[in-house]
Amino acid sequence: MAYNDIVSRDVSNDPLIPEPVSAQIIQELPTSSFVLQRGGQVRMSTSTQRQPVLDVLPQAYWVSGDTGLKQTTRMDWKNVTLNVEELAVIVPIPEAYLADAQVPLWDEIRPRLVEAIGRTLDAACLFGVNKPSSWPAAVFPSLVAAGNTVTEGTGVDLGQDVAQLGEKIAEDGFDINGFASRPGLRWKLIGLRSQEGVPIYQPDLQNGGGGNLYGFPISEVSNGSWDRDQATLIAGDWSKLIIGLRQDITFKMFDQGVITDSSGAVVLNLMQQDTVALRVVMRVAYATSNPVTALNPTEATRFPFGAVVPAGTGS
Repeated sequence: MAYNDIVSRDVSNDPLIPEPVSAQIIQELPTSSFVLQRGGQVRMSTSTQRQPVLDVLPQAYWVSGDTGLKQTTRMDWKNVTLNVEELAVIVPIPEAYLADAQVPLWDEIRPRLVEAIGRTLDAACLFGVNKPSSWPAAVFPSLVAAGNTVTEGTGVDLGQDVAQLGEKIAEDGFDINGFASRPGLRWKLIGLRSQEGVPIYQPDLQNGGGGNLYGFPISEVSNGSWDRDQATLIAGDWSKLIIGLRQDITFKMFDQGVITDSSGAVVLNLMQQDTVALRVVMRVAYATSNPVTALNPTEATRFPFGAVVPAGTGS
């Protein structure tokens, strides 16, 4: 009998020692919705709600002489309609897989579902991707129709392009209160300087991302909804983007029931196939407010948003 025989492990494939799995899945921090953060929010008690927007400004007139006749004027409003639509998704997982998993799966799934809701909402509101038909035109196609675009490279640098865009929006009678941009734009902004050599962009080094451009907050939309082929940056008065909240994001767990496809065929029977499903639902509305201003009474050429677009887009 050999004295140097010992029980040893096969490092590459030992059947007795399970491969260690971290209880914490390393993922990027899920990002939420930009429009929910920056848009003007209203709580809705019904599925449809109307918001009045100023449509006609009053006029004043000079009176001719001591006995001249004073003229009348009027103001008028129009309604912006908020129509609630539902965002939802179901995630089914077999019970055996949940039991064998070495990480808390639902804790990992929930934030990703919130991110998916935010990505879908932002894409619809900003660029019109899969937008419900009851909603008005998205921000980007609306600002293009109003002529509020500046092609990147028009000025000597991006800073001048943004300044020209700000002038366009100001000529419509609106004030910029913030920017949304493609991911990674802040690295291009960091190198911009004024003629005096002063940086025009101040990144928020402590909180990561964000910062101020010309004194206004800028946020990179990094949840996957930004269409960089359409826009480099969108500027405007974000209070004019209205998000109606009928129902916040809610989660509900099911261990019984069936999931069918659009034809009615059963895809999954939760009870019979030992599966649990998490359903997430959000009910939300979207609209933009484009009130009349003293500088531009024509609705077709007036909009409270504008964009710097990449060269060659044709916008």
